[in-house]
Amino acid sequence: MIAVEEVAKHFGGVKAVNGANLRIKPGTITGLIGPNGAGKTTLFNLIAGAFPPTMGKIVLDGYDVTGLRAHQLFERGLLRTFQIAHEFPTLTVRENLMMVPDKQSGEQLMNTWFHRSSVAMQEKAIRQKADDVIDFLNLTHIADEQAGNLSGGQKKLIELGRTMMVEAKVVLLDEVGAGVNRTLLKDIGDAIIRLNKEFNYTFCMIEHDMDFISRLCDPIIVMAEGSVLTEGTADEVKSNEAVIEAYLGTGLKNKPAAGAA
Repeated sequence: MIAVEEVAKHFGGVKAVNGANLRIKPGTITGLIGPNGAGKTTLFNLIAGAFPPTMGKIVLDGYDVTGLRAHQLFERGLLRTFQIAHEFPTLTVRENLMMVPDKQSGEQLMNTWFHRSSVAMQEKAIRQKADDVIDFLNLTHIADEQAGNLSGGQKKLIELGRTMMVEAKVVLLDEVGAGVNRTLLKDIGDAIIRLNKEFNYTFCMIEHDMDFISRLCDPIIVMAEGSVLTEGTADEVKSNEAVIEAYLGTGLKNKPAAGAA
């Protein structure tokens, strides 16, 4: 689904990503871990179109998308969530979800004047879709609550719900578990697994909680110093000497956190 080929990103003399190569296969939940400064978030930003790479190529579903911006990738089915949730705080949960679909006819002033019935029909369909997503995520009890009043974990569920409002091919999850209590973290994990199994979503996720990422992800890709160090199952990664060395000798066996870059 995604191919990263010799991708690099330099900020002046700093090589945040340095010749990274990786593949994300369709229908997988792929984990991306590494010590602080490994280049994980920078690589996510490159794939998601936040800024172009200094060199290299990024391929999405067989098409070269190197340098495309986030809105162009959105139209091609690539979405991302953020470590800090980006909700509209004064809108309700339902309204936050209804904002997602692109090119809504009600956004055109002339349509609101002369095509009111078609605008109303589309809005009804989008509202029904939002209610279906809310039900899927077990958020019915807060559907009409302003998003700014929710807990961090509930906001992360809303971010996940946004990806369900469009035809997503691949979703990049940036520390979806950060700051989330264990109960909601399990709910988020269950939702990700269901989306993967029932709707064939492809996920790639940066995460620091090894228990969480081990439960969800196969394979797990490890980055260090801006490039890919190794790839394998959770057990293979935890026992890999190069990975243990990358974590400054403490190793994943004794260190559950693989912080953000």
